[in-house]
Amino acid sequence: MRVNPNPMPDLMAALNQTELEEQEASLQLSTGLSVNEPSDNPTAAALLVENNDQATFTAGYLQSISAVQGQLSTANSTFSSMQTALQQALSLGVEAGGGTLSSSDLAAIVNQLQGIQSQLVSMANTSYQGHYLFAGTATSTPPYVADSTSPSGVDYVGNNDVNRVSIGTGYAIAVNMPGSQLFSASGNDVFLAVNNLIQAVQSNTGIESAVTALGSATNYLSAQGVFYGNALSQATSQTNYLNAAKLQLSQQQTALGGANLAVAATNLSQAQTDNQAALAAISKMSQDNLFDYLT
Repeated sequence: MRVNPNPMPDLMAALNQTELEEQEASLQLSTGLSVNEPSDNPTAAALLVENNDQATFTAGYLQSISAVQGQLSTANSTFSSMQTALQQALSLGVEAGGGTLSSSDLAAIVNQLQGIQSQLVSMANTSYQGHYLFAGTATSTPPYVADSTSPSGVDYVGNNDVNRVSIGTGYAIAVNMPGSQLFSASGNDVFLAVNNLIQAVQSNTGIESAVTALGSATNYLSAQGVFYGNALSQATSQTNYLNAAKLQLSQQQTALGGANLAVAATNLSQAQTDNQAALAAISKMSQDNLFDYLT
């Protein structure tokens, strides 16, 4: 058996190793990660960078969808209210065209129709978080303004463009339809139809044809409103998909770089024990060497 006459370098190397192991175990316990820098596991580190990029994109898409869903829900609710108001206008028109009402009764119906007309304009100017929903892309100003010289009683001052929002890689959806297509379409202008019905009741002539025209415009608007229900459905479906992807990315991240905390705790305890043993051995060797020198 060969005895090492100078074990101090080996003891110092062992001490350095135990300190490194203690630092690594402590870092894993504090971060919960086994890969805290690329040198820990270059392959896993590269995959984690890619995973983090995908997670960032996913979070961004989810945030965009969340904002879009509020806008779409508000527009969809507005459509429902407009359809209810138009049905009331149709009922009043049918009542007025029955031929049994007095002039005062007809005047009362006119007042109610004018109230509905004002409600419709107000709803067409609905905004969400400061942006007007039915103005095309000119969302900073109300799309409809009153104009007594216009046959419909209003003017559309928005544009005909559509806003699109990206909700996934290569996946964008339209989130609005301009009022010019929804409420003021040629041949199906709801404001013109309501205004014509008001004038017909006021003159007590042509009420039946005015009711027919309003019914056609109402049906057209109802068909257009399907757009918002479909857009909401797409947004909800994509949210579910992205949430599943987010969970999968999180699981992959844990598998790639997550630390086994129980093992890390055991390693820390062992490293601390080994460190104390190395220190004790070094201390004893130092004392022995000093005693030999003095004697």
